[in-house]
Amino acid sequence: MAAYYVTTPIYYVNDAPHIGHAYTTTAGDVLTRWRRQRGDEVWYLTGVDEHGTKVQRAAEAGGVSPQQWVDRLVEESWRPVLATIDAANDDFIRTTEPRHKERVQLFWETVRDNGYVYEADYEGPYCVGCEEFKLAGDLVSGPEGDELCPVHQRPVEMLKETNWFFRLSAFTDALIAHYEADPSAVEPQSAYNEVMSFLRQGLVDISMSRSSVSWGIGLPWDERQVVYVWFDALLNYATAVGYGAPEGTAEAELFARTWPADVHLVGKDILRFHAVYWPAMLMAAGLPLPRKVFAHGWLLVGGEKMSKTRLTGIAPEQIVDHFGSDAFRYYFMRAIQFGQDGSFSWEDMSARYTAELANGLGNLASRATAMVQRYRGGVLPPPGESTPAEDRLQALLAQVVANADAAVCALDFASGITAVRSFIDAVNLYVTEQEPWVVAKDEALGTRLDTILYTVCESLRAIASLYNPVMPKSMGLLWEQIGAAATLGPIAEQRVDRVAQWGQLPAGAGVSKGAVLFPRLEEEPA
Repeated sequence: MAAYYVTTPIYYVNDAPHIGHAYTTTAGDVLTRWRRQRGDEVWYLTGVDEHGTKVQRAAEAGGVSPQQWVDRLVEESWRPVLATIDAANDDFIRTTEPRHKERVQLFWETVRDNGYVYEADYEGPYCVGCEEFKLAGDLVSGPEGDELCPVHQRPVEMLKETNWFFRLSAFTDALIAHYEADPSAVEPQSAYNEVMSFLRQGLVDISMSRSSVSWGIGLPWDERQVVYVWFDALLNYATAVGYGAPEGTAEAELFARTWPADVHLVGKDILRFHAVYWPAMLMAAGLPLPRKVFAHGWLLVGGEKMSKTRLTGIAPEQIVDHFGSDAFRYYFMRAIQFGQDGSFSWEDMSARYTAELANGLGNLASRATAMVQRYRGGVLPPPGESTPAEDRLQALLAQVVANADAAVCALDFASGITAVRSFIDAVNLYVTEQEPWVVAKDEALGTRLDTILYTVCESLRAIASLYNPVMPKSMGLLWEQIGAAATLGPIAEQRVDRVAQWGQLPAGAGVSKGAVLFPRLEEEPA
């Protein structure tokens, strides 16, 4: 069985991660958990890019070797953030690992043997912040007439080196044909349009090595040169799952099962690398191309892109310590349309937390469990005969599951979450209209009360299953409170395609009013 293979970019380790990095990882994690609940085998990769000029200079400024610099950052900052946001990745690749280095060298030897690498002089602009050779049309004019990188708003450096070049120009027509035949290979539409526009201008060959940088993977045929950091980093997607492993080994089997990748999640500022350079590299090596590159937008703070350079970088733990990891995951997937730019503010997150989580889902769960405890001694009663009110909820749930599944599989996380929210709103309205606290006062209506209580708890069973990929901690807690953990098994094993089957939560399940799912927020941090 082929695995559904999801990747994040491998993040650059010249500094600690901010919420822009955690945003991409969270999206990949939600997609991974959802696909697993669909019954798919999934392989989820993230990791870090540790070579290049930027890391070398940061290490020198810090008075340590590049390896010491990246080792400290990875262990103290980059690995811990995965636990902070509850990422369930299968692997974590570092580009300084032997498995990566050896396979990068093998790859480029293959491409050279295939005739797509040659030696030549390079002279032109280079942005250290992007670690990118720039074209003249990429640059913007600064206030003093100097040429700036449009992303970092800093002057580019002029380089003159004798390097090895990759024959990128040889793949212009093949890439255009590839994307015309499969427009879904680059999404969203704005990203596709950008890539096609760039390709139709014609590609030019690009340096695949550096002679003035020592911190990198050496070329096996030229000890004076290291692989250009992007042409090293992009290969992580293949090297991490066993590219180049000896036939018959577990790693070779993993590569056969996972490659090509199903979706590369990237920020829009690195789209060209992933949708132009990367597939061209794979073509040169005779390897299948990724099925999709999805470029999400930027996170904005105060109207500016999230950036350590511009002091707009917010550490994920600053938000998680205040709101909790589930609320972090929920907010960034719910409030920002994946694929578009989105703004973050404490005020907006606080408002959504209170309205949608605490007062919406949290209050529903608290009321339901409290009523079962109060009226039925904490034992879920069997339902009586359904009325049109229950029938409407069951019909709505079937539609919600279908809509949410289609949205998440299309990486439209906000619409998927909104679909589930519509069901939560409907259940809250059902409780308000049925007034179980009034029904409970009439013993002759005992069976009717049983039906209402069961309906609400069974609805919570469905909600917990659907929201588990987004909020695994709180939904696991809710799963226990409604007695599903003891009767239906682990929440992560609940299949999306079976969620709408009504009546799964068995009568007699023990229902308990446990900890509040979404506690009241303290004052916002200064």
